[in-house]
Amino acid sequence: MATVSLEHVHKTYQSKQGPVCAVCDFDIEVADRELVTFVGPSGCGKTTTLRLIAGLEEVTEGTIRIGDRVVNNLAPKDRDIAMVFQNYALYPHMSVFNNMAFGLRMRGVPRAERRKKVKEAAVLLGIEHLLGRKPKALSGGERQRVAVGRAIVRDPQVFLFDEPLSNLDAKLRVHMRTEIKRLQRQLATTTIYVTHDQEEAMTLADRLVIMKDGIVQQSGTPMEVYRRPANRFVAGFFGTPAMNFIKGRLRREGEGLVFAGGGVCLPLPEEQASLLSQMALDAVVLGIRAEHLGLKRQAGMADETPSVARTPVEGTALALVEVDMMVETVEPLGDSQNVFLLSPTRNRLVARISSAIPAAPGESFRVLFDANQVHLFAADEDGGRLV
Repeated sequence: MATVSLEHVHKTYQSKQGPVCAVCDFDIEVADRELVTFVGPSGCGKTTTLRLIAGLEEVTEGTIRIGDRVVNNLAPKDRDIAMVFQNYALYPHMSVFNNMAFGLRMRGVPRAERRKKVKEAAVLLGIEHLLGRKPKALSGGERQRVAVGRAIVRDPQVFLFDEPLSNLDAKLRVHMRTEIKRLQRQLATTTIYVTHDQEEAMTLADRLVIMKDGIVQQSGTPMEVYRRPANRFVAGFFGTPAMNFIKGRLRREGEGLVFAGGGVCLPLPEEQASLLSQMALDAVVLGIRAEHLGLKRQAGMADETPSVARTPVEGTALALVEVDMMVETVEPLGDSQNVFLLSPTRNRLVARISSAIPAAPGESFRVLFDANQVHLFAADEDGGRLV
């Protein structure tokens, strides 16, 4: 197998308004046998980057290596990669067997070896009973398996997946992403996977590369990205529902710092206050995830506190701050529910709590903030993480 290295790669297109940078200074190395997911909103440059690696687009500037070879000037067929496309790209007049074997036949692989490789891949994917069918007689999931099988039989150094599950229904997508992850582990092949679905990205990847406007925003494991997002864009992109944000200011009270904004007055933990006191800051944005908010009825009914309050991190003291808010809408999710709240200052938040706690539009609750779980970001356009 092989590593994939992109060294200060740029892709620029010319337009009437001037040059447009679709991929800007992309610099990353994908380790041997690693599964890395490029993720971001439409137009962020993730598919363009994948096509640069595959050789379907020319690099404007920078170097791409697969293994020890610089592949900038190599044709796609000479890069020893296999790509699975969003639209399957199966030949409608060919059987499943011939679709899977087509690439091997074009490379001059002997018939007996072709049959052996196709049969092995079909068994691995559970489609050996479909080898005689045409694509029109297959379901969406079966067609996707054929497309993956066509890539597997080539035994490439690198697999490239370009949003392969976007045409499937929700249940089948969950099943297929599990199958892709199992196959990648079993085949131990370096894999780069492109998707705009953050849940799909997190469940599949060993490492995430988050992109926006052609620029890498953060690279890290799924939990690193979730727990310590590099900026407001990453914090808001990952997590369902998205992270809550409140604009406010920092003020000193005694030896500590307090965040004030959106009707929330929240003393910061000593460690955060110590770091922030060394920065020339005033305006900031506070972020907190829905699962780190809790609700308590003002009439004194049973509390529903944040999950961290039930299982606190060892050595940390919980700092709960209560704010009165009104329920706007509720999204039931089975064992949990998303409760959308409106503060007296018209600031909107969402809390994820147990569905055992009744909540209905128009009701008032005290919202509990866990100060140990807040994130603070710069108030400027970049919104970089402060602590």
